Amino acid sequence: MNIFDRFPYIVVEGPIGSGKSTLAKILADRFSVNFLSEKAEKNPFLPKFYEDMKRYALSTQLFFLFQRADQIQKISQIDMFKESTIADFFLEKDPIFAKINLDQEEFNLYHQIFSHLQLKAPKPDLIIYIQTSIETLEKRIKDRSIDFEMDISTDYLEAISESYSQFFHSYDHSPVLILNNENLNILKDKNAIDLLVERIMNIKSNREFFNPQLL
Repeated sequence: MNIFDRFPYIVVEGPIGSGKSTLAKILADRFSVNFLSEKAEKNPFLPKFYEDMKRYALSTQLFFLFQRADQIQKISQIDMFKESTIADFFLEKDPIFAKINLDQEEFNLYHQIFSHLQLKAPKPDLIIYIQTSIETLEKRIKDRSIDFEMDISTDYLEAISESYSQFFHSYDHSPVLILNNENLNILKDKNAIDLLVERIMNIKSNREFFNPQLL
């Protein structure tokens, strides 16, 4: 038995720079399962958003919403019992960014469109929420050197991280593994994934924590 026998549909989430896409891709490759990626780089408004958040917040948010709607349609067509899947985005988390970035009128419009789409995403069998310090997020964003991300402010990262934390610490519709990846270097430590996989296989409750530095 492997992790996808226990949890056929896994979502990996976390703020920008947390390593969610990297981790999801590594697990998809290791276990030969479907990988659905947010593909943030496909959003043409994102570079403009980081230059002028107020002006481009709504267009950026709506592009992501429609992009995720397409992805949700793909997920809905997959038989999870036959084709296990891992994704690096979670639709129910989408309003986190909307509440932070949109003014009230824009948020009302976004909410109307969100409701009108009537998106019904399958419930994940497991969510891995990656929790990372602001200092580490900033370092990783700097290290990956994507031009338009260089303007992301510490205040914005703090707001996003706090909203993520509040959301996933209270979310109770799927099991959540809260992973502190400060000391779990999945790119440089060949044992890191083995450690994480073992921890996933030992999940026994609806909310658990994994902090490798305590091992």
